[in-house]
Amino acid sequence: MATLKLEIITPEAIAFSEDVEMVTLPAISGQIGIYPQHVRLITQMVPGELIATRNGNESLIAVGEGLVAVSGDRVEILTDMAIRAEELDQAPHAVVPAVPPAGAQPLPAERQVASQFEGAVGEANP
Repeated sequence: MATLKLEIITPEAIAFSEDVEMVTLPAISGQIGIYPQHVRLITQMVPGELIATRNGNESLIAVGEGLVAVSGDRVEILTDMAIRAEELDQAPHAVVPAVPPAGAQPLPAERQVASQFEGAVGEANP
């Protein structure tokens, strides 16, 4: 089966450099799939999940913002972050509640914005 060379480059290192059969990545216009002999393309990548398919197996890579250049049998990606799924921290993370608990005191900046808002509403509704 035909392959293409996928290279993902971050400021720290070459994060991925292998021959793959297909690349699926999060582009600015939506998710796109790239096969060998793809038309030339330069696009912006958004943070998300990149999938590199090789011999029927998928490699999942978390990627940050970046630029993608496709030409024939090459996909070159310059990004600020690329972490293979198996390298991600598997430790549980603290969940931050979206709504503060009852009785929580607002931060000083929140109090200031709230008082300005209340003053503006009071002036608009005499």
